Amino acid sequence: MKIQVAMITAVLASTLLLAGCQQETKAPEPVRPVLSMLLEPNRTDSAVAIGVVEPRYKTNLGFRVLGRLTSRPVYVGDLVSEGQIVGTIDPTALDLAVRAAKAQLAKAQAQLATTRAAEERQRTLITSDATTRQMLDNAEQARAGAEATVAQEQANLTKAIEQLGYAQIKAGFGGVVTAVGAEVGQVVSPGQSVVTVARPDIREAVVDIGEDFPAPLEVGLPFTVSLQLLPAVQVEGRIREIAPQADALTRLRRVRIALDTPPESFRLGATITAKLGKDQSPILRLPASAVLAEDGAIFVWVVDQPANTVSRHRIDVAVDQTGFRVTGGLAPGARVVTAGVHSLKSGQHVRIEQDQEP
Repeated sequence: MKIQVAMITAVLASTLLLAGCQQETKAPEPVRPVLSMLLEPNRTDSAVAIGVVEPRYKTNLGFRVLGRLTSRPVYVGDLVSEGQIVGTIDPTALDLAVRAAKAQLAKAQAQLATTRAAEERQRTLITSDATTRQMLDNAEQARAGAEATVAQEQANLTKAIEQLGYAQIKAGFGGVVTAVGAEVGQVVSPGQSVVTVARPDIREAVVDIGEDFPAPLEVGLPFTVSLQLLPAVQVEGRIREIAPQADALTRLRRVRIALDTPPESFRLGATITAKLGKDQSPILRLPASAVLAEDGAIFVWVVDQPANTVSRHRIDVAVDQTGFRVTGGLAPGARVVTAGVHSLKSGQHVRIEQDQEP
């Protein structure tokens, strides 16, 4: 009887011990607090860039030689035609150079005539042995040197005449004068800009855009451009050129937007407002702390509501000047964990502490 009681007591003790172990293993895992953000598309309609209307083609005209400016018949805003003279310098020194070159050429031609006559005499005398072969060779050499001198002086004259033409600058194409860089009476250096001529028929918008712009800058990105004083006057355009690097002081990048048949009211120098085109798709962005990279793939932890558990999702991202941009794998409205992504596991219960801005 005592043996049976002892056996029953041992069985009960084992059962209670086993139940205690099962209770310990089934103890609920503590809920982990996490930081997260609700993935929402950036508002591209609020992104505005201010700029001006500029010509696509413009040329700074200057003289090729040093001189004193004697005439500049055009002013800012004047229309010029192709080949029109827009500036002249004092041609006295250049004209004297042409005269000197002509004189040197005439002298060389006279010397050439003398050496040719001397050569002919030597050829005549050599037939009667009245001179030596050495004298004939010397005459031929003198004639060849005189011909070379004539060719050199002819080239100098051509150069002097060409430089005399440099006393005038002409417009290479029809356009409008947008700037002047020198006044009459001023001594201008070679290459110094005297007049700037622009083609008003091909205009574009020039804006400076910072790194916080919601859309990635790329050639062909559509914009709606409007006049700042007349917002109702709008024209469509696309990015034609992006500066390869930002300005060292402002950290802004210069962007040129080609305009589609702008109206006449889009005059050169007018202030414009550029907004992203309305056909832009939503742009989803993530902070770097939310991204988990493993084996060449990109993952994020998504909070499954209302169960408040997390699951790992593979996504596609693109890296631009503002960070990570979601290109696939996530839809707007998803809640993504933004901190501690390396220590989570699938199905883990979490508690949302606060939202974080992307």
